[in-house]
Amino acid sequence: MSTEPWVTAEHVAQHLGVAKDTVYRWRERKGLPAHRVGRLWKFQLSEVDEWVRAGGADEDQGRENKEAD
Repeated sequence: MSTEPWVTAEHVAQHLGVAKDTVYRWRERKGLPAHRVGRLWKFQLSEVDEWVRAGGADEDQGRENKEAD
């Protein structure tokens, strides 16, 4: 049985073509799936891809949150 590896925020950023800071911002503000392992945040690309397909990275979602503040 093959298990999916856990990857770093830097790897996720490269995978999505965004800055590493964006990955951390999305984790904090938009619910990008991540798991804490000690002091580090780790990700599974299948969860990240599913989150993106479900609209998690949509800009509209961020604007709605800002308007509510």
